[in-house]
Amino acid sequence: MKLGIVTDSTCDLPQVLVEQHQLEVVPSILILEGQEYLDGSGVSRDEFYKRLPNFKTHPTTAAPSIGEFARRYQKLLDNGCDHVISIHAAGTLTSMVNNAGQAAKEFSDRVTVIDSLSLSLGLGFQVLAAAESAEDGLDAALNSIESTRKRLRVFAALDTMEYLRRSGRVPGTIALLGSLLSIKPIVELADGEVKAIRAVRTTKQANARMMSFMRTSGSLERLAILHTGAEARAREFLNQIMNEMSQSLPRDILMVNVTTVIGTHVGPNALGFAVVRK
Repeated sequence: MKLGIVTDSTCDLPQVLVEQHQLEVVPSILILEGQEYLDGSGVSRDEFYKRLPNFKTHPTTAAPSIGEFARRYQKLLDNGCDHVISIHAAGTLTSMVNNAGQAAKEFSDRVTVIDSLSLSLGLGFQVLAAAESAEDGLDAALNSIESTRKRLRVFAALDTMEYLRRSGRVPGTIALLGSLLSIKPIVELADGEVKAIRAVRTTKQANARMMSFMRTSGSLERLAILHTGAEARAREFLNQIMNEMSQSLPRDILMVNVTTVIGTHVGPNALGFAVVRK
């Protein structure tokens, strides 16, 4: 059986991996000062994070259309795929997986839609697991996705709560309190929910807390360091990890400036990581 794999741009997979595994990546939509951009086109991530604090109107995001998902499924089936796995960002946070599911109804039982319950490389690592198991058939790919999800951890230290407030992701009173107290929230993305687990006052404290979470992860099969326009902070964090945990790390480590459609809600200068434990 030949499998095709569809995902969306919130997977944050580098283009080299997208091409290597022949993935179909459906771009999300960024709405910037009244103009729509396909995620990854028209405005670079570096440029976006530099400009984000100064936009007069806060950016918004939208999911790809049902028709766009259907077009990708048809393309893969026309190119000889027997079945398509379509795996997407957490359905609790976006309508992406719902739109994919609506599109899949046009293709009987030839498309399987999966809610990754995650974002960024939390999604991306599940996509890679499916791609690497695809030659062994549908059941193997689905089992690989499930295994990866069970061993996945995704954490982020936000520089401010302001962008969550703007996006409506937290009650305004809580976000305002965080702003007044200069609180930097640390969150975990688990089972499709963003869970606040710590709040600290300084970037140094946030980095230290993130490092403590990393130490508890054990030996790692996959690792990605994530940031929103904060490469220097991310590289310093990676250097500390490599100095302290070199024996527990995978050979290939990803460093990712997170896609704009996630960064819109997170804000600039955030640090995160996604791991899959052995």
